[in-house]
Amino acid sequence: MSRKIVPVILCGGAGSRLWPVSRQLLPKQFLPLVTGRTLLQDTAQRAKAAAGDTPPIVICNEAHRFLVQDQLAEIGVKARIVLEPAGRSTAAAVAVAALACEKDDPILLVLASDHAIRGTEAFNNAVQRAADVAAAGMLATFGIAATRPDSGFGYIERGETLKDFANANKVARFVEKPAEAEARQLIATGRAYWNSGMFAFGAKHVLEELGRYRPDILAAARKAFTTAADDLGFLRLGKEAFLACPAEAIDRAVMEKTAHAAVIPAEFEWSDVGSWGAIWDLADKDAAGNATRGDVQLQDTKDSLVFGDRRLIATLGVEDMIIVDSDDALLVADRSRSQEVREVVEDLKRANRSEHLSHRRVYRPWGYYEQVDAGERFQVKRLMVKPGAALSLQLHRKRAEHWVVVSGRARVTRGEDTLHLEENQSTYIPVGVKHRLENPGKEPLLIIEVQSGSYLGEDDIERFDDRYGRG
Repeated sequence: MSRKIVPVILCGGAGSRLWPVSRQLLPKQFLPLVTGRTLLQDTAQRAKAAAGDTPPIVICNEAHRFLVQDQLAEIGVKARIVLEPAGRSTAAAVAVAALACEKDDPILLVLASDHAIRGTEAFNNAVQRAADVAAAGMLATFGIAATRPDSGFGYIERGETLKDFANANKVARFVEKPAEAEARQLIATGRAYWNSGMFAFGAKHVLEELGRYRPDILAAARKAFTTAADDLGFLRLGKEAFLACPAEAIDRAVMEKTAHAAVIPAEFEWSDVGSWGAIWDLADKDAAGNATRGDVQLQDTKDSLVFGDRRLIATLGVEDMIIVDSDDALLVADRSRSQEVREVVEDLKRANRSEHLSHRRVYRPWGYYEQVDAGERFQVKRLMVKPGAALSLQLHRKRAEHWVVVSGRARVTRGEDTLHLEENQSTYIPVGVKHRLENPGKEPLLIIEVQSGSYLGEDDIERFDDRYGRG
């Protein structure tokens, strides 16, 4: 009898090589970069097609919990969402997922939330093969046929064919991101695959192997899991124990050491969507090799990616370029250097700039806000509050706020007063006055907020009550 498959979706990536579209507060897995859905939504639907209606376990950073919840709800997927207080790489995340279903001992299908896969039937077939191999006591990984010597990937060299499994092999060795010359040698053997970072193994078996090779990671993960608490339907891991957990990938912690590693050759198309070059590879192109999104006008342009959705982008006489426009930043790069965009992000961090962190539109559990204008001692924002949602009951020590209702209905708490505002009505919140904004209606509430004061930072918030559990 086949064992139940539980998808585990790892949702902690940063996607810095896809800046300026991917940011720390809105990384690539939450963006519609390949299809009309986000990468996370595509992954969840793919997992459902391969594993049935078993709810996936999603491991994510606590800062992204409501994004995960909302995006999965949009496609009708219910999940067990586990919150990490900080990233500790994939070994700790896999350990937590295995501990969450240790008693039933299903096959865990571990998937990254930010990959792109084409070929649904081939993917489902590969998952079933991997699950069968895992049920026989192996720890399976999915190998992607290496078509070029790309030093941005890890490699797997296959060994002998597994007994009773014609299309699965033992792993001879893993090679972590080799130089181009070594990658060429590996490919020339005809036994090399790219390491996809996707796995299938029994929950108890991977815990046993973690206990054998990295007992420190297992012990910290177990303590974080046993001290976890329910938080509005999310499982929040014990912070102190999880922060003490060493950060290491499951590949290094277990797969490179175990005697039970197997590789399943994948026959589906796969991309880690790791750079703008990868986006260009995946995209449909015109006769000149150009991939575009948005309002784009091309003249004498070849083999380029032009990506934007806010304003007209025109090009003239360029080749092999990446041009990506966002609300507050523009990237222009040689396509061959797309992997180096991460270095731009690191420079922004060192310069204490904010463009690596967030867009002008910042998502909150109640909706979003976006900056419209700013200057000395003032700032203008547009707020969207979802139906039935509410901001926290709060006050500001250094700024006052003026709210104007653009559309929808607002219920405003201002000190001891409760106000009901309709379109084109407004109110003023003085410095130091407790206040709350709510949307009691069935349509989104749009507000223009004008802030004025000596300090306008987001940390000038003192919360007294918040339905989303924020301090």
